[in-house]
Amino acid sequence: MDLTRRRFLAAGTAAVAAPLALSACGGFAPAGSQASQAAGTLSFTTWGTDAELAGFRAVIAAFQQANPGTTVNLNAVPYEQMFSNIDAQIQAGNPPDVFRVPYYTFGSYAGAGQLLDLSTLLAQDFSGRFTEQAWAAVQNGGKPYGVPHHTDTSVILYNKTLLDAAGVTSVPNSPEEAWTWDQLLEVAGKLRSSLPGSKFPMAYNWQGNGVTRWLSLLFQADGRFLAEDLKAPAVDSDAGRAAVDFSKRFFADKLVPANDSVKSTTYAADTWYSQTSAMVWGGAFMLPDADKTASFEWGATYAPRKVRGGGDFGGNALVATAKAKDPALAAKFLTFATEAEQQRDFCVAASLLPTRADLVQDGIEFTVRGDLTKVFLGQARQVRASDSGQVASPSMSKIITVLKDQLEQAFVGGQSTEDTIAGLSKGIAGATGA
Repeated sequence: MDLTRRRFLAAGTAAVAAPLALSACGGFAPAGSQASQAAGTLSFTTWGTDAELAGFRAVIAAFQQANPGTTVNLNAVPYEQMFSNIDAQIQAGNPPDVFRVPYYTFGSYAGAGQLLDLSTLLAQDFSGRFTEQAWAAVQNGGKPYGVPHHTDTSVILYNKTLLDAAGVTSVPNSPEEAWTWDQLLEVAGKLRSSLPGSKFPMAYNWQGNGVTRWLSLLFQADGRFLAEDLKAPAVDSDAGRAAVDFSKRFFADKLVPANDSVKSTTYAADTWYSQTSAMVWGGAFMLPDADKTASFEWGATYAPRKVRGGGDFGGNALVATAKAKDPALAAKFLTFATEAEQQRDFCVAASLLPTRADLVQDGIEFTVRGDLTKVFLGQARQVRASDSGQVASPSMSKIITVLKDQLEQAFVGGQSTEDTIAGLSKGIAGATGA
């Protein structure tokens, strides 16, 4: 039985510092400086769906074939246990050589000195493989502490039957034509009038650690939550107020179910599968599950825009631990995993988005619902390096708690926008030590 992806809905999003190091960092090793023959053993810990684990096994097999005498031992664990295990192993001094980490968690490990600095272990032109957003997502202090393995971003998945019944017979066909916030509210209003009280126009996927997806609205308003130093809070702005006001309307106008709050234990996708909501924000990783689960005709369109387009930079990096037994071999494996062929095959099969600039430019096509690939690729291009950089700051794990607490109060606790902005600012300052 295939492992469902819905359990990961609250797990994925975003990335690292404003234009910190978008080109090759000084001091990178020249291309070809690594040993031509690698021999040794690596341990690699990850979680994953069936498709993702199959993809990692394929990468490992190809790496071992290309490097005779090398062994990579894959340790697959449930997501719920992943980071408690990693943390315990780091504290005990026996961490895996390589592991997989969401971009929003990356910063806490890199900032604590627990990851391997790859500056002298990667080819000089290595950063040129990736989009600026992706390369920004693995920086700490201007140095790379991982490789951007894949990404994902949220678009709007819709139930065509319910939209047609409300008189919404067309959806945007490009990011530039994406609904504005006002247009989205107009569409949601039509759905609200058409649907019974027990059903809702939409659901937002900001549950759990997915609360970072709320930041997409802040970015669309051209705002920030961290200043360029990644310490001072920057959410006290017109953009911050606009994002809070806009998202509060979802609840005040009954556009989303009451249990669609950030601390809800009900995933937004489940309300869409059950046709309780007509639209849902969701990532490409939902496609295989939706293809099997949704009993209605459905499609995808772009996330809305305000001042500009914007979205979450989800997905995961691959990192080596600071105490990796063979740093050069670990770096060689990370390099290999992001070769064009390896990344393309992984993303196509697992319904995830590439981080390599050439694959983004040339395009890929998912095995499941390949017709929707262009929607996700187009949405991913709306993410800026300055957006992804903030989410992978060393303080992000603490900031996530602040976002959960303050947005929950704003959405279902009756907290005013001004009090929410004040709470966010104070909490972010406390998280970063500003």
